[in-house]
Amino acid sequence: MSEGENVKVAVRVRPFNKRELAREAKLIIDMKDSSTYISDPENPGDEPKKFSFDFSYWSHDGCKEGGDGYVAADPSHPHGKKFSDQKSVYQDLGVGILKNAWEGYNSTLFAYGQTGSGKSWSMVGYGINKGIIPQYCEAIFKGIDGKKAEGAEIQFEVTFSMLEIYNEQVRDLLNPSSLKGGLRVRQHPKKGFYAENLTFAAVNSYVEIESKIDEGTTNRTVAATNMNATSSRAHTIVGITFVQKAKNAAGEETAKTSVVNLVDLAGSERASSTGATGERLKEGAAINQSLSSLGNVIAALADRSQGKNVKVPYRDSVLTKLLKNALGGNSKTIMVAAVSPADINYDESLSTLRYADRAKQIKTVATVNEDPTEKLIRNLQEENDRLKKMLESGGVAVPTGSGEDGIEIEDDMTEEEKAELKKELEEEYQAQLLENAKEMEEMRKSFEDKLKAAQETSQATAMGELREKKKTTPHMRNLNFDPQLSGKIIHFIDAPCKKLGNKKGEPSDITLVGPGIQEQHAVFSNESGKCSVEPASATVRLLVNGDPVNERTELHHTDRLLFGTTQLYVFIHPKELADSKNKYTEITYEMAQEEIAASSGFDMKTENKSRDDMLLQEDLVDMIPQVNEANSISEELDKKMKFEVIMVSPEARGMLKGRTEIMVRVSHLETGHEWVWTREKFLDRKCVMQELFRDFTDGDDWDVSPDRDPFIEDPNAAVHVGSVKVWLQSLAYKIEMKEQLEITDFRGQEVGYLSVEVNPCNKKGVEYTEKDDIFVESPDDLIGKELYFIVKIINARGLPVRFTDVYAKYLVPLETEPTLTKVIADTVNPNWEHTRQFSFPKVPKELIKELTAGAVMIQVWGKQKPPGHKKHVNTKMQMEKMATAKGQVSAANTNTKVVDAGKVKYMMETVLLKKREEKLARKVAQFKQMVEVAEKSNKVRIQTDVIKGVLAAPGQNEANKCMSKIPKDSGGDEMPKSSTCVIL
Repeated sequence: MSEGENVKVAVRVRPFNKRELAREAKLIIDMKDSSTYISDPENPGDEPKKFSFDFSYWSHDGCKEGGDGYVAADPSHPHGKKFSDQKSVYQDLGVGILKNAWEGYNSTLFAYGQTGSGKSWSMVGYGINKGIIPQYCEAIFKGIDGKKAEGAEIQFEVTFSMLEIYNEQVRDLLNPSSLKGGLRVRQHPKKGFYAENLTFAAVNSYVEIESKIDEGTTNRTVAATNMNATSSRAHTIVGITFVQKAKNAAGEETAKTSVVNLVDLAGSERASSTGATGERLKEGAAINQSLSSLGNVIAALADRSQGKNVKVPYRDSVLTKLLKNALGGNSKTIMVAAVSPADINYDESLSTLRYADRAKQIKTVATVNEDPTEKLIRNLQEENDRLKKMLESGGVAVPTGSGEDGIEIEDDMTEEEKAELKKELEEEYQAQLLENAKEMEEMRKSFEDKLKAAQETSQATAMGELREKKKTTPHMRNLNFDPQLSGKIIHFIDAPCKKLGNKKGEPSDITLVGPGIQEQHAVFSNESGKCSVEPASATVRLLVNGDPVNERTELHHTDRLLFGTTQLYVFIHPKELADSKNKYTEITYEMAQEEIAASSGFDMKTENKSRDDMLLQEDLVDMIPQVNEANSISEELDKKMKFEVIMVSPEARGMLKGRTEIMVRVSHLETGHEWVWTREKFLDRKCVMQELFRDFTDGDDWDVSPDRDPFIEDPNAAVHVGSVKVWLQSLAYKIEMKEQLEITDFRGQEVGYLSVEVNPCNKKGVEYTEKDDIFVESPDDLIGKELYFIVKIINARGLPVRFTDVYAKYLVPLETEPTLTKVIADTVNPNWEHTRQFSFPKVPKELIKELTAGAVMIQVWGKQKPPGHKKHVNTKMQMEKMATAKGQVSAANTNTKVVDAGKVKYMMETVLLKKREEKLARKVAQFKQMVEVAEKSNKVRIQTDVIKGVLAAPGQNEANKCMSKIPKDSGGDEMPKSSTCVIL
């Protein structure tokens, strides 16, 4: 096929999960034909957003489970006709991949969506409800068996590979002992980018592939657990290579090769509305680099498909390098976007739909991969001879170009950069020589030899024995944020005494790696099937069912155990389960973490909670273990830093609107300095903390320079002292506002007072006075007219003594850049005397909306003073003194509003009512005066224009001028006609 074909995109929505049902989640997704609709739960009256794809699969409801366990459409349900089961999804997507494989085309299947959105359900499935991968693999081997039965003179080879990308490192999941820094990603002129020395295991059936997937997933879990890595931030690529070798008409052996890549992308998790704009990212800490780079590549390819000449930044991340063929090269590509049906996941689901909408615009050009084997070997040999001569002669020349597709010189490079590039190119050529030699060797091997080599390294037998032992022996199995990785690590309690500890010191029966794990951490006992655990010392962190354990404690089936701060397990007792009449609930990672959070004093109840409350609760469950981990790493490395989870309202963050967010308070134990980090900044820093801790536990050089140290904050950086919310309603009625208002910090507690004024003025900046009487009855009267006002920030009083170099900043409606006061040092009572005039010659409707219902947040910022006397403390000892319970994170603040944020608004409304009352009183007085003037002049009527003039008069002088017309009215003593208003 010479013309490009678009990436096929399918969207699938799953049923509510247990967590969403418990939270009484509302359905926000609908599907009609190939279109998907999403409704904003915050604005239920708005039209749902519509997205059109190749396929929209409704799998939310309209189904029932058959006797064999297969979930199929339920004809009696209203949604039965539109329900998509596993077979129909495979029919639309998998059959095409299968056809491509037999024809010699490469294919790629992406799964994208937030963690828990149902990606694995579509890709892998469960039990008899098999996903695309197992159905495809079964069909391949069924087809091979059919061809063999027909007597086809074709040799078939299937190989399997599995890798993971985490934090820009590539790990071979079939060879966990591969290099610590991960596999090197190289570029081959014909194959494109590839992972050097990746394992390709020969397989002869789907059962063998299933075993390899299980083996790879277990290795992935062990690596993630030992590294304390968040698996939802990792991408997994499963590669299945299908080769058909046969003789052509000329008697030559040809090889038709198809590579199918099955890509499970990292969870597209929710990003806080606060973002992390302006925060410096530590080296190696951009966990989301791959996903953001993939987004940039997809956007560039979408632009290119529209005819735009843009550079596609494949080289920006390891993921985009390895997926270059899938996205813009020799591959037929499908994306399955999985979305949650629940309102609490609206932001993530909308983001996923937008991502998929962009991907459908991409075009790829796939070609049949078929060549004579001898020709392939001959070409590789000739290529190697050419490369050897080039390297021996030193004639390596770096090509010039865009830098998109290879190692190329760009216009703005220095000579040093060009020399470094030449060196890199020489390394690539050396690697190419080795890769070509390896490929030639593999081509000459028989498939039987490859199968034998794969079986020798297989863990299938050991895993089978493990499964059998689990049925009878007490054990504990790991719990992981990613359900795919839970239950993959097993530790048996099969001896009277089993010791658990880290890999330092004396060898332990059970070895765990992670922050807070001591050399001798815990001791298990099994006395005739009765199991118990006790801490090895009084200082270890050991929780059972969320509570600290200080003595020997008997364990029962499904008890939850936390060792240190990251190693979470569930205890399984097969005999107790068999003998019990109780129905046990399956324990999940979320359940165990909610239990720990509840024991720490956080409210984990779900009754009568809003969507925002539910999101906050989920963030708490996610953040508490991570903050615990950061504290443990700080203790182990003696970094003098303490981390606490805090809940911060929008006002306390200096924002006008939003929801209460989880943030992290960071305290320096020696200087007393404090910072408040966003959730994103903390997670970014924690990634580097984990790297330091890994090097520390491995005995490597772990200390880094201050600019790369995730624990170090700039002591001279300005920090947010507090905020004041100034309501603008008075300005909408042209009433001045002069107040001294409370400044509140992130806890919602008062930290001082701010004197502020917002006063109407004329075009020249002269403020109006009471005599001017410029009050307007309705803010809408200002639309299209001029409005001028002055903002004054006079001073602050009683600021915390630890701050200096303080200033205020604010952003008025329709402005794009904040206004700053001057900086004042060395005082808790700064006098800024700040004044700025704002001009709107023609007031727009948007401004009136902002004035009547909006406010201005005035933020106070400052630097923290250096301590007069710096304490010298040991982090671990200081933490133990401060902790109220070992291994727990307590809430740094549970009441986010100590100062009433609405108080100023009430004050403004009171002033407004008073002003309106005063104006009405003045008008009544003016009308009385008008009647008196008419009576003195012996008039029985007053003309309409006089009455209108008195009503509209801004002051008494203007009213008097209008009333002066009454005595001059020559007809005022006659009976009124129809066009005259009688007031007497």
